[in-house]
Amino acid sequence: MKTITLAQAQTIVSAALAHARAQKFKPLGVAVLDVRGVLTAYAAEDGATLGRAHVAMGKAGGAIGMGLGSRTLAKRGREAPQFVNAVGALFPLGLVPVPGGVLIKDGDDVCGAVGISGDNSDNDEAAAVAGITAAGLTADPGTD
Repeated sequence: MKTITLAQAQTIVSAALAHARAQKFKPLGVAVLDVRGVLTAYAAEDGATLGRAHVAMGKAGGAIGMGLGSRTLAKRGREAPQFVNAVGALFPLGLVPVPGGVLIKDGDDVCGAVGISGDNSDNDEAAAVAGITAAGLTADPGTD
């Protein structure tokens, strides 16, 4: 089973934050989980609010736990909210069914997930994709 390395996770965090600064996003929290759902890297920008870490880990944890980008989980949440709420209660990091939780793939293999919180969900997702791409990996945010 492939998993993300610490160096890759740190690249994702740095590149996601650089993208956010270039686009003038609000202060972000960026969490990278390995394939087991274990926190590998986290950073919060100056001015990021207290809950950013929890929301970012919930976005990433839901993605890794369900094997789906959180954009797809948002769709599922609209279609079957009871199921998404129930599953989220089972996961150690929760499940936040809005864009910004992106699976990290190495080839066809999922090797981790990144969750970002701080701006609107589409911007959080864009920063995650930028970070993953900078690390030479493939982003899977899910679909609507």
